[in-house]
Amino acid sequence: MSVPRARIAIIGGGPGGYEAALVAAQLGAEVTVVEREGLGGACVLTDCVPSKTLIATSGLMTAMAGGADLGIGRRDGNEPAAIDAARLYARVRALARAQSADVTARLAAEGVKVLSGAGRLAGPRTVVAGDTEIEADAVLIATGAEPRVLPGSEPDGERILTWRQIYDLAELPEELIVVGSGVTGAEFAGAYQALGSQVTLVSSRDRVLPHEDADAAAVVEDVFRRRGMTVLGRSRATGVRRAGMGVEVELQDGRLLHGSHCLLTVGMVPCTRGLGLAEAGIALDERNFVVVDKVSRTSVPGVYAAGDCTGVLMLASVAAMQGRIAMWHALGEAVNPLRLSNVAATIFTEPEIATVGVTEQAVAAGDAVVVKLPLATNARAKMQGFEDGFVKLFARRSSGIVLGGVVVAPRASELILAVSLAVERMLTVDQIAHTFAVYPSLSGSITEAARRLMQPAEGSAD
Repeated sequence: MSVPRARIAIIGGGPGGYEAALVAAQLGAEVTVVEREGLGGACVLTDCVPSKTLIATSGLMTAMAGGADLGIGRRDGNEPAAIDAARLYARVRALARAQSADVTARLAAEGVKVLSGAGRLAGPRTVVAGDTEIEADAVLIATGAEPRVLPGSEPDGERILTWRQIYDLAELPEELIVVGSGVTGAEFAGAYQALGSQVTLVSSRDRVLPHEDADAAAVVEDVFRRRGMTVLGRSRATGVRRAGMGVEVELQDGRLLHGSHCLLTVGMVPCTRGLGLAEAGIALDERNFVVVDKVSRTSVPGVYAAGDCTGVLMLASVAAMQGRIAMWHALGEAVNPLRLSNVAATIFTEPEIATVGVTEQAVAAGDAVVVKLPLATNARAKMQGFEDGFVKLFARRSSGIVLGGVVVAPRASELILAVSLAVERMLTVDQIAHTFAVYPSLSGSITEAARRLMQPAEGSAD
């Protein structure tokens, strides 16, 4: 007699949803995913994939702008490269659709059933999508989040925009005011400045990237200013409105900023309304995020949640891991709880900021040592004309175990992997220091930082 297959219903096809579906299918479950916009979700269609595609182009413009220092000149007085906005935005949208198609094909190959439309709970184990009712042994909520807007300053998709609307413009903004200096605001501000827009970045805090490593944020802000960006600190925006063929941004102190467009990057709100969560007894916090534990369980047995709708460190990698953990737990597999201390994160400015593990502020009062090496001393950085950035490592004083690190450099998102492995596997600075690094390479600064933190053996000569 055959054993019935477990039935899994997933509302939301972003990283939390589709990665969970893949794990559940691999474990032999019957999986149904309900997605209203397209597989890959907002991450693939409007957020991460499009923004990093745009940033790839802006990075090339930044590199070309520094070509003169590397001996590259313009022949016959040719004008510098210019951006074809129509082609740029077409490429951004095309790559997003292609990535969504790849996810769709992968789920189809694994036998996952996909329903197009909005899903909601009709009970703890019942999902309704249109006229279809799905009975499940376990349900995963992975509906994501959407851009927060300033009250009275709702985006119109033409001059007042969220990042999900900016790719529909016909031209690059001539004068772009970015409201919000967190990760999203900093990334778009840097990208559009490199693409040729005149950017004003409005920050309500003392500095850009207020929640990031202070040294790293200072490097990025200095680069922004050197490249011609106007950065306004301690300047809270209270309203945005259309003004003729442009926009007007009002600040709390009464100042008015004028530009051609305004990009709002003032946070995210969860997509949890209208899903029947409260009716099913699922607890939400004061901001309407789904409350989950470290194995993605909600307050109702058999119902899990993953991704931005939980408010737990809004990264695609974290959403995906939450979804996987949920399915491993629901289907009886061994599972390790989510460990946010081991999550690597990157801010895709130029240079990039990548971090993992504890912060310098957290180790300042503890048993820890810190070293910071400027990128300007690295041979490969000198060859490539990279002057801004550094590598910083934190290690436990008593044992030398690596606790975390910060890398500010071009492609820091790739370089941080070495530090991530050290944190995950509890490696010591001695072990990193005795690992070969290519010469010349930017990664050589990581092994050099580890050597600076090595403790002399007891009894060794001074």
